[in-house]
Amino acid sequence: MTSEAPAVLKFGGSSFASPAAYQELAAALAARLDAEPRSLAVVVSAMPGETERLRERLHEVDPHPSDAHVAGLLTFADTVSAHLLTAAMHRLGRPATVLAGHQIGFTTDETFMWARLEHIDPSPLREALAGHRVVVVPGGQAVDRQGRPTWLGKNSSDLSAVAAAVALGAGHCEIHSDVEGIYSSDPNKVTGTRLLERVSYDDAAAMSRQGAKVLHHRAVRLAEEHDVTIVCRHNRAPFLRGTVIGTGAPADAVVLNLRSLVLGYPDGSAADRAYRAFRSDGVDVIRLEDGPRVAVIGGYVDQDEAQRRHGIACGHVVGIPVTEIKDSRAIVHVAADEGEAVRLAQKLHDNLPAPGTESPTV
Repeated sequence: MTSEAPAVLKFGGSSFASPAAYQELAAALAARLDAEPRSLAVVVSAMPGETERLRERLHEVDPHPSDAHVAGLLTFADTVSAHLLTAAMHRLGRPATVLAGHQIGFTTDETFMWARLEHIDPSPLREALAGHRVVVVPGGQAVDRQGRPTWLGKNSSDLSAVAAAVALGAGHCEIHSDVEGIYSSDPNKVTGTRLLERVSYDDAAAMSRQGAKVLHHRAVRLAEEHDVTIVCRHNRAPFLRGTVIGTGAPADAVVLNLRSLVLGYPDGSAADRAYRAFRSDGVDVIRLEDGPRVAVIGGYVDQDEAQRRHGIACGHVVGIPVTEIKDSRAIVHVAADEGEAVRLAQKLHDNLPAPGTESPTV
């Protein structure tokens, strides 16, 4: 063992397209163990589709399941992924162990879904790494103060990884995904996008909060609070480095997420009530300033059920938000439908200042 802090790595669900992918990653981790003396804390997400299959099965049993049941069941998909990677490590003769949600030392509030992390106990991870060079952690899992399973939200494996880095005193956290970093917009929908080599904590958090498929915004804020640099890498060898998130100059971008929706309400007080209700459930929402409207970010929430549960009349869908990030400010536009949203995002991206030039004063 070494006194140097363990390396903290996160691999998203796209890293595990097939069972063979676990063996490939295990071989890469074994090579890293041979190349450097540090131990590894590896945070993993579920295989693609596994979480949704569990969600469908749950809804077959109960069309409107409680948040406690959702949080308790869906996180099993990440646990399965952690054990598969650990099994692949054992096959190579590299002992590894899994720390599941109730063992990690992450405690949240009592919101079962989209729970907020309140406390990080470093002891479980440190003790596990004292006996193993590799500890695998299923992402997004924690418990509340009563020990009940909670879920940190969509894409929250990032948050688990940063929390692990905080617990272990690591100055860096490596996030591996199917793209090597953050782009100026969604490269699958918008042409001419560019990889952003360095992004400030503020801009990364703003992009995430507006629905960009980048890191969890709470992960970014936790990293900033504890001075953890986030290094984005591709999830296939040679694991190319793309974007570094830390201190730095603002980066301009356009956020397009076709799962996000803007809901309209009769008046401002109704919109305010809906906003507070979504927030109390831990859902990422934005109260738009230009009228009685609320943007529900990123989907994966039954907004009608959430509003009914709080006794609120359901808002009507107005459109899809498309957001400019300029000089660390978010400017939200609303498109009527998916086609208009893509066209608007392209137009806004075409008008972004070229790299190395200053944004015009607004």
